Amino acid sequence: MKKHIRFDWAIKRLIRDKANYGILEGFLSELIGEDIRIEAILESEANQETEGDKFNRVDLLVENSDKELIIIEIQNSHELDYFLRILFGISKAITEYIKEGEPYSKIKKIISVNIIYFNLGQGADYIYRGTTNFRGIHKNDELQLSPSQKKLFGKETIAELYLEIYLIKVNQFDDLAKNTLDEWIYFFKNSEIKDSFKARGLKEANEKLKVANLPDDERKSYERYLDKLRYQASIAETLKFEAEEKVRKNERIEIAKQFKKNGVSMEIIIKSTGLSKEEIEQL
Repeated sequence: MKKHIRFDWAIKRLIRDKANYGILEGFLSELIGEDIRIEAILESEANQETEGDKFNRVDLLVENSDKELIIIEIQNSHELDYFLRILFGISKAITEYIKEGEPYSKIKKIISVNIIYFNLGQGADYIYRGTTNFRGIHKNDELQLSPSQKKLFGKETIAELYLEIYLIKVNQFDDLAKNTLDEWIYFFKNSEIKDSFKARGLKEANEKLKVANLPDDERKSYERYLDKLRYQASIAETLKFEAEEKVRKNERIEIAKQFKKNGVSMEIIIKSTGLSKEEIEQL
């Protein structure tokens, strides 16, 4: 077992404690590039140990000092439709955190942070950021807020009003921490905090997220969580292997069919494809 607790488990059990807000504030500040202060945790999958235990709540939903909502999701298991799950979480937060009868100007800005341990989409980078802008089809100009709108919203651009999405593809990180944000991603991937790391929040994480500091009951719960992750990884590997084997066998069958059609001897077909005589005769 590694020295430090995995971040995905810590976020469900330890980081929700107000005394540990500094850990999460440090990470979010490094990611977003400005000082983030957490006012409250509004929602959490507090007692769930695997993604399979989830209902319709996000891993963590917090409100910062600017009254913006920050959704934090950590996903270990592959989900082909994860892009739309992000959209669902954002839509749910928007509708649930505006009071009945309030004007649309009271809609809270949503920042969605997704820490992903599987290959989502196609791309060479390991951190992606998505924002919303409007560009003219004919003039190619970017639509701006009017002075009155800037005063009403307290924002300078339309992108600041709309949702902001971060995708962190942990497994694509090359383990070379080139800046303080990379130090956090290194921790996400390896559950290790090096003495040389200087990112905001990591010093506190180094002190509070050590496996050795867990009470016996919490350590047993953490060990069960790791066992479940290993089991999920084993199932995923088995399914992938079986799918690849099925593809390879189908390819060998097609080769055998072509050989039979061209009058190739049974002995050569068996040696070339690895199929049995009975399998070849049935083609």
